[in-house]
Amino acid sequence: MVRLSIAAFVALAASLVSAVVPNSPRFDLSKPSYDLFRHKTLHDDTVQQGFAFDNVNRRLFVAQRRNGATAASGDLCITQLDFSGKYLGHMHLTGFGHGVSFGAQADGSATYLWTEVDANKNGYGQQLARFKFVNGKTLSKSSSSLKKYKPVAAGTEHTCAVDTVNNRLVVRYQKSGGKHIAVYSLAAATKGDFSAPLANFTQPLPATKGKSFQGYTAYGRYLYLLWGDSYDASNGVLNSQVASVDMNTGRVTQGPVITRAGSTLSFREPEGMALYRTADGQVRLFMGFASGKAGDRRSNLFYKNAMV
Repeated sequence: MVRLSIAAFVALAASLVSAVVPNSPRFDLSKPSYDLFRHKTLHDDTVQQGFAFDNVNRRLFVAQRRNGATAASGDLCITQLDFSGKYLGHMHLTGFGHGVSFGAQADGSATYLWTEVDANKNGYGQQLARFKFVNGKTLSKSSSSLKKYKPVAAGTEHTCAVDTVNNRLVVRYQKSGGKHIAVYSLAAATKGDFSAPLANFTQPLPATKGKSFQGYTAYGRYLYLLWGDSYDASNGVLNSQVASVDMNTGRVTQGPVITRAGSTLSFREPEGMALYRTADGQVRLFMGFASGKAGDRRSNLFYKNAMV
């Protein structure tokens, strides 16, 4: 009979327990949305994509394709705004990806961004990068100031979001012809350790009746997903939808629910989701929308704060 030491037994027992995302409240997607700002100008004049908050240093960043870049180039502009939508600065990224989602992480008074990098022929990043936001700087995908990660070895595309309240990195990756979600401790991911995901599952609702996938984020136990098309693409029909998913089961908990946030905007294309907790402790689920005419696209952010 094989006898295990106490330490070995504890290690074996731990390995047999499935990691889980701790329980948390959930946003009620049927409740109204509120404005943070409307019609704000970014550094470049293209449609916004994802956006992210540094919850410690109270900063906001918005991604968009760089002016003049092709969809396959992966060339992005990251604009920093204040919470009234005033322009504060920008960075340019060359060969990174599409920008559908990214994350921000405080490191003292500095903000480090987590983005996709190494755009493939379709313009989507094959792995992740972490780098310091420096106003006015241009980074290429081969810059020595980047730290690169490939959380899922078999994944062919990676994007991410940050649960800014619980300090977790949420990774959406392509594998075996479908999209999957994995959740990691942000501290462990920063060290390059992706060995112990809290959750790892196939994304439900890969498409909602042909609507474009437009963003995701997470708060605690729940993942939030956004789909929809601009009024130009939908012939004026409001078709933006949101849904929540229990990351411990991979099953939909609410939705898809039509969101009317910013329904009167011109163009109105849903673009990005992010999480933020205010200084007084209110947790907000944000959705972004692009508005305006070609050559003068604008940024619009709305949030939900009702919980169940």
